[in-house]
Amino acid sequence: MRTTRFAALSVSALFALTACGGGDDSGSAASSPSVSAEASAGAHNAQDVSFAQGMIPHHQQAIEMAELADGRAASAQVKDLAARVEKAQGPEISTMTGWLKAWDEKVPESMPGMDHSGMDNSGMTGMTGMMDSADMGKLKKASGKEFDSMFLTMMVEHHEGAVEMANTEKAKGEYKAATAMAGDIVTAQNAEISEMKKLLGES
Repeated sequence: MRTTRFAALSVSALFALTACGGGDDSGSAASSPSVSAEASAGAHNAQDVSFAQGMIPHHQQAIEMAELADGRAASAQVKDLAARVEKAQGPEISTMTGWLKAWDEKVPESMPGMDHSGMDNSGMTGMTGMMDSADMGKLKKASGKEFDSMFLTMMVEHHEGAVEMANTEKAKGEYKAATAMAGDIVTAQNAEISEMKKLLGES
């Protein structure tokens, strides 16, 4: 599923459980003190659990990638995009964590700042759009226009995986807040994919 610019990942559609990114509305709305009570009361299924458990590390890797833009990116547009990714992902991670705790389900142990690219043994590299350790290593070493091109190419793939995973949640999920977030993700990430492809075309 990878572009020819980067090493191929071992990706299975059967593990396409999660998404990256999304709108601020779903994150801020679900971060209220009543989120746990709402999650407990709302009907949910195994897909909703998988969506949350997979989305947390997927979001965390997106944040890790976005943080690299500061001090490396040459383009103001790339820096702005990275800042928006960070702003959207953090609240959604908190929201998903709240759902899982309310459902008495396992919360992924990885935290922002960790090298999520090194999760080969945990199976996380099987999620659509996730970068592997080689990709992340290249991104960390790049700077200027080279970083911009590499970042945009990788983030397009990350977002495309997000859209695929969010569509799975929309189709198979039961918990209304989760399917609503998935819908926001599809809208937001498709718009950013178009934006990034435009920037790549101009480089």
